[in-house]
Amino acid sequence: MINRETLAIMKNSAFLINTARGALVDETALLDALEARMIAGAGLDVFVDEPQTQSPLFELENAIVSPHIAGNTKESMSRMAEAAVDNVLAVSSGKWPRDIVVNDVYSD
Repeated sequence: MINRETLAIMKNSAFLINTARGALVDETALLDALEARMIAGAGLDVFVDEPQTQSPLFELENAIVSPHIAGNTKESMSRMAEAAVDNVLAVSSGKWPRDIVVNDVYSD
């Protein structure tokens, strides 16, 4: 989705934030855009190859990177634990667990 063409039409004051999927951003094109100051900066929590231990992006002063943990807050971890307990209780009482996908069928 984010490649040389899309980076070229962004304002030079723009910041690219990716916390979704690494493959959404062409990392080589992003590196070139950041080095050329075509955009102001980037915040990356995901990469094409994970875990990412080396990247030229790590060296840039206009890039902030994290190891796929941006969503790990105290609150989100608590909600995940509560959801897991709720699902175990549902299954143990013969109910369908909430927010489960089985064979392409989503339950809510």
